[in-house]
Amino acid sequence: MTKASWSPKIIPGQDLGVKLQAFLGWLGNYGHLPYAKQQELLWELGKVEIGVGTIVATNQRVETAINPSVEQLSKWVKVEQPPIHVDETPWPVKGVKEWLWVFTNQLFCLFRAADTRGRAELQAQLGSEYDGVLSSDDLGVYNGYSVRAQQKCLAHLRRHFKKLTKTPGQYNKIIGETFLNLIDEAFRHYRIWQNDKDSHSYQVWVNQFKDKIKIAREKWKPKAGYEAGKLLRNLQQKAEQWWYFLDHPEISPDNNLAERSLRLAITKRKVSGGSRSMERFLQTANLLTVVQTCRRQARSVIDFFEKSLMAKAGHPDSLVPSLIPNF
Repeated sequence: MTKASWSPKIIPGQDLGVKLQAFLGWLGNYGHLPYAKQQELLWELGKVEIGVGTIVATNQRVETAINPSVEQLSKWVKVEQPPIHVDETPWPVKGVKEWLWVFTNQLFCLFRAADTRGRAELQAQLGSEYDGVLSSDDLGVYNGYSVRAQQKCLAHLRRHFKKLTKTPGQYNKIIGETFLNLIDEAFRHYRIWQNDKDSHSYQVWVNQFKDKIKIAREKWKPKAGYEAGKLLRNLQQKAEQWWYFLDHPEISPDNNLAERSLRLAITKRKVSGGSRSMERFLQTANLLTVVQTCRRQARSVIDFFEKSLMAKAGHPDSLVPSLIPNF
C-alpha cells in the first residue's frame, strides 16, 4: 500500500483510551512525529482510524493534564533556587521570532516560552535575584543579574580566544594560543577530578593554575591590542565567574547541559516549523519539560502522561504526579 493510496476513515471526536493518548503525547513531543504520520502509524500498528483533528485535540488534552505538574516545578525552582544551567533558542510563532528558555540541572529540565531574550524573562522565572549558582554563556543578559554565584561557560571563552588567533594583530596569535592551552588544561584537570574525586591533587593543581592565569594575564596585558585587551580585561573583571568551578568542582565549567537540553526542542522546531500561536508555543514548552525531566529522572514519559490524564479525569486514587526531584 503506497502513501498515496492510504486514506483512513476519519472519525472526528473519537474517544481514545488513556494509554493511547499518552502514547500519542510521546510520539509528538519526543518522537517528533507529525500529526499525519501519527495517524498513519496508528493505522499500521492496529488499523486504528482517527482524524488528525482528534490527534491535535489529544495533544492539547495531555498538555492540560500535565500543566499543574509543570507549574509546580516552576514555583519550586524559584523557591528552592538550586544550581541551574540556563540557555535560550529562537522559536518562530506565526513567523514572529519568540524565545524558548531552558532552566536545568541533572535532575530536572524546565522550558519556558517567552517573547524576548531579555533580562525580564530571566527575572520572571527566577525572581529579581537568585540565591543559587547560575551557569550560562556570556550573553549580556546574564551580566549584572543578581546571583549568589555564577559560572560562565568556559567553552565560549575558548571560542573567543580561538577567534583571536585568527585576528590580525602582532600578538593576537600567541596570546590566543596561550589562553587556549590554559583553558584546555582546565578542562583536562576537571575531567580527572570527575573520574577520581581526588580533592587533594585537584587543589594542588588549582593553586598552581591560578598563578599561571595571573602570570599570563599580566605578561600579555601591556602588549595586547584592542581585541585581545577586551578579552584580558574581561578575564580580570569577571574572574570569579569564569573560574568559579576551580574552588567549587561540583559545578561544571561549561554550559553543555543546557545546550544539550535544547537539542530536543530544536529538533521539534525543525520538524514542526515552530508554533501557530503563542498558546501552542506555551503548550509545547510544558510538554518538553515533562519529556526532558522524566528522562533526567529515569522515569517513563508515557507513564507520566498517563497518570496525569487519569488525575485530570478524577480517576479514584489518582494523584497529580510531581516533577520535583528528590535530592
